[in-house]
Amino acid sequence: MIYDSIVIGAGQAGLATGYHLQQAGLRFLLLEAGDEPGGSWPHFYDSLSLNSTARYSSLPGLPFPGQPDRYPRRDEAVAYLRSYAAHFALPIVTGARVVKIERAGRFFRIVTADKGCFRTRTVVAATGFFGRPNMPDLPGQGQYRGQVLHAAEYRRPEPFHRQRVVVVGGGNAAVQIGVELAQVARVTLATRHPIRYLPQRMLGQDIHFWLKFSGLDRTQWLDEQSMPVFDTGKYRTALAAGRPDQRPIFERFSADGVIWSDGRHEKVDAVIFATGYRPHLAYLAELGALDETGRARQSRGESTAVPGLYYVGLPRQRTVASATLRGVGADARIVVNHLRRYCQVQQRTHARRATEAALKRRTRVWVSRGHELMGLIGLMTLALRQQIAMQRLAAPRLVGEALVRSVTVSAGFLGLGHAAALYAPNLMRS
Repeated sequence: MIYDSIVIGAGQAGLATGYHLQQAGLRFLLLEAGDEPGGSWPHFYDSLSLNSTARYSSLPGLPFPGQPDRYPRRDEAVAYLRSYAAHFALPIVTGARVVKIERAGRFFRIVTADKGCFRTRTVVAATGFFGRPNMPDLPGQGQYRGQVLHAAEYRRPEPFHRQRVVVVGGGNAAVQIGVELAQVARVTLATRHPIRYLPQRMLGQDIHFWLKFSGLDRTQWLDEQSMPVFDTGKYRTALAAGRPDQRPIFERFSADGVIWSDGRHEKVDAVIFATGYRPHLAYLAELGALDETGRARQSRGESTAVPGLYYVGLPRQRTVASATLRGVGADARIVVNHLRRYCQVQQRTHARRATEAALKRRTRVWVSRGHELMGLIGLMTLALRQQIAMQRLAAPRLVGEALVRSVTVSAGFLGLGHAAALYAPNLMRS
């Protein structure tokens, strides 16, 4: 089977894309590497809460359930995504890890590790922004004997009870993990820049109400390095109390700890990097779709390097909300509109080329048999002359019969034999 579109990933970006593909009446499939839909959400730390209320955390077509002004937890988000897939009966193949995508004529050929190959007119890369943890390599890191992990591997604070822990990063995840760990461990938040806070609520409304009302949520008002920490006052208060404390990032690792910018050495049991993620798009490498840093060559979700390739869920793909539950649906709608038109143009172009090819084949046949046709005409002309000569004294009726017989034979060569056979008796009777 050849699909109109295949979506790589069944997290928030893939599910939103699947919804719009279904609404457009296209033949599509979602390929999900995991055992269930949900993308990266099941792998985040246990206490994670959304920084937007349920009211602003819905995918298209199905509101987030429950009280709309609460901040849902991780497990609620996972349950919502899985119920979303079931509610719309989206066609999802799980356990289908995509290894590579290549061109196969005018189609794409998608190769998976365990579920075979698929062919499609278009591809939507919806593996999102959280598939590949960004793990820095700092001086001395290789000789450090303590525990080093990324926030993607962190689950809960209990394993770090009474340990000395450094959390690297100044975004929402770093602050949330640092404050949580500070309840059971001695924690420092190590940052390159001062933490930028943004009030979670203003004048009785969640910040996302004001972002939507002002139109900022539909713009690129924040760059990648200036994402604020949404705070009700809890995090600012905790850091002010030294739980955790905050310092400039250390200069280097030592064998058993870190060396701070003032030259002081300190033993550290664990370092957690909450340093963000990078898009997981290695399966597109053979298409030439990525730049030298591994980032997609794209504009507003449409590949600028590979016709028929699209993206949903990249950070700031179109707006500051592009990689969020609240923003991914609008991007998916725009992308599906583009790829639907692409499919229509491709099908029309293919039909036109097939018609042109058929006409060329017929023309070649007639040209190649032209000498046969000329020979036949000459033969029929000679036969007619001979019959007229033999029957010059006969009644005009016999001459007419000879003429009709010659016309019938010639017409048969042209594929008109059946029609000529029908008309010949009438011609002779007349």
